Amino acid sequence: MLLGLPGPGAARPAGADCRSGYVYGVIGGVHKCLHAGEFCAAAQEADYERYGFACVDGHLRGGGGGGGSTPPTKPPSTSLPTHTVLFARRTRAAGCAVRGPLPDRRCSPGGIYADATLAMICVPGYSKRVRDVSESTKTAIYGEYAIPRTHYGRPYEVDHIVSLELGGSNDPANLYPEAASSPSPGFRVKDRLENRLHALVCSRRMPLRQAQRGIAVNWVALYRRVFGVAP
Repeated sequence: MLLGLPGPGAARPAGADCRSGYVYGVIGGVHKCLHAGEFCAAAQEADYERYGFACVDGHLRGGGGGGGSTPPTKPPSTSLPTHTVLFARRTRAAGCAVRGPLPDRRCSPGGIYADATLAMICVPGYSKRVRDVSESTKTAIYGEYAIPRTHYGRPYEVDHIVSLELGGSNDPANLYPEAASSPSPGFRVKDRLENRLHALVCSRRMPLRQAQRGIAVNWVALYRRVFGVAP
């Protein structure tokens, strides 16, 4: 049973109590009554997890609370990670080469916030809160790869190797200029992988460190493993 009540962030409306066996929750800003086996949207997995569920193959798993349950009284952590760890030493900061859809590992080995936990990254809005890449840093990254700054937002964008939603760092070692389509596959295809990995990690179907290392080493190969087709 779903209660399609309006008002993202609104208070729980009167009369929205769920019948026995269902758990009340707010998913994507919509008030709902949750139950194992119900249809679910993978994009909202972080919300489902707050109420004890995981969205697996389009259906909810877990839960089991009584009717009229309320959201957890303990709020999610609002702290942000700070400790960057690189996957390898950054040995160059100039003369970097675009290598198809992959970065030059000498300049861009990838890096994570080692203190980023699931309790942080699986809370909606985490990436927006932690994002901190200045325009001067973007300009420097383009310069390292000898790409004109005028290309920003057109054929290229400065992308995180390990995405923020997977605990990636804002350190320059985790940034590189990624093409939209040439060379292909481009950043829009990588975005799809990042979203899928976030869903898998937050539903505990893939270890966080496995996702981080896989996307840092070769995101194209990881895409093939996750989706079963070439990007």
